[in-house]
Amino acid sequence: MPDALQQALALPGLNWLILTIGAAGLVRGFTGFGTAMIFVPVATQFLPIADVVFLMAATGIVSTCALAPQAWRECDKSEISTLGIAAAITVPLGLWIMAQVDTIILRWIACGIIGLTLFAVITGWRWEGRLGLPGRLAVGASAGVVGGMTGLTGPVVIVFYLASSTNVRKIRANTIIFLALLDIAIVFNILIRGAADMSILWIVLLLGVPYLITTLIGKAVFDPKLERIYRVAAYSVILIAVVSGLPILD
Repeated sequence: MPDALQQALALPGLNWLILTIGAAGLVRGFTGFGTAMIFVPVATQFLPIADVVFLMAATGIVSTCALAPQAWRECDKSEISTLGIAAAITVPLGLWIMAQVDTIILRWIACGIIGLTLFAVITGWRWEGRLGLPGRLAVGASAGVVGGMTGLTGPVVIVFYLASSTNVRKIRANTIIFLALLDIAIVFNILIRGAADMSILWIVLLLGVPYLITTLIGKAVFDPKLERIYRVAAYSVILIAVVSGLPILD
């Protein structure tokens, strides 16, 4: 057995990480988002934030294989291109900030972002204006910074779509494709920096398989008519994850 694999299997909390990524896959499959909001608070209890960011992006690419074909047909390609380009440009800034800031502070930032996003989603917050090209560029750029800094690729674009009257199916498709583009940008930047070692790549595999399976299950049970039930379940899982991940509870 390769040493890197042995190191990965010996990771403290690996069972918790597999369980968490499995739950996140179910949520991702039927909502199109939520993985990082569930996984990051738990994973940062066991891994350095840099490894968590890489894991989030790399496993996100794996799960997208199950969701992207249909989502690509349904998404707004012009809007997603604008968001994706802006995010790709700012990912290096987010990774740089992540390397400069203490892990505990980043954990508090991540929990705060998740908490605010969850509050906005649950309360049905709406911004009544319209975002033109500058606004979409700002949203994409913000998502790139936050994603690179914390691994939370979804919250910024989730809040953005709260302001949209677009139907739930198109929002889901747009979110899936945008997060895939952002995941690719993060993985690319981390790899060219040489910041990922073989043990992390094995962990990606160990987590990616159950994540892909549960994402497929979530996709199979997705039914727009049951949206309310799915959302309540997703919000509950996210809330449990963020509370359990608060540094004060260590």
